[in-house]
Amino acid sequence: MVRGRRWAVLCVATVLMLTGCGHRWVEDKPAFESAEKLPEKLGKDGTTILVGDPDAKVTVHLYEDPRCPVCEEFETTGGSPQLREATLDRQTVTEYTLASFLDDRLGGSGSKKAVNALRAALEEGKFVEYHEVLYANQPEESVDGFTDARLLELAGQVEGLRGPQFNAAVKGMKYRSFVTASEKAYEKAGGAKDPGGPGTPTAVINDRQIPPESNGVLFDGDVFAELLQEIHASPWEWEQTAL
Repeated sequence: MVRGRRWAVLCVATVLMLTGCGHRWVEDKPAFESAEKLPEKLGKDGTTILVGDPDAKVTVHLYEDPRCPVCEEFETTGGSPQLREATLDRQTVTEYTLASFLDDRLGGSGSKKAVNALRAALEEGKFVEYHEVLYANQPEESVDGFTDARLLELAGQVEGLRGPQFNAAVKGMKYRSFVTASEKAYEKAGGAKDPGGPGTPTAVINDRQIPPESNGVLFDGDVFAELLQEIHASPWEWEQTAL
């Protein structure tokens, strides 16, 4: 997990935000009406969950563990709400790789159960809403609180999610193989430098990872939104920016 906020955000922004400022999205397609209307699907690799318009100019790939409190910070009070707006505006497509390493580190099975439940929600077309509910109700990191009963209870907050198929998938760990494959994909993303995985949360934007020392940008919503706007306006400059 990346624990430090790295709150030298202004210095980070100077490096990351390229040149110029104040760009606004240029809409060439109608925005999605709500999170419930966002397209969501499993990627061809069998582990990446894609949300939004696949033709968007900006791709934000997130690595998260459901038990990670820093992921919860990003999702609830950090840059995630601004990322959601960009995804709704079709300017960004958001991708997720779901890790579960905290179970081995802390004991328990809450991460694995939550990842399985999220995969089951994707099957019902409810990943986006359920993902938001889980982070809004995340238990303490040291508490193995994502039990079957709790996951089903929280699913009740998402209209149309609960049903025989979803309930059985949660209780029976139907997507156990997905959980394992997704964790392996997370570990592989760390490369030789971080063989256990890149840390959570980690964001890779248009195939360029925001480095750990600059991760503070993820927790300042305004700065993160401006960064996404700048990359959308000048993707070629982002590719050449020294990180």
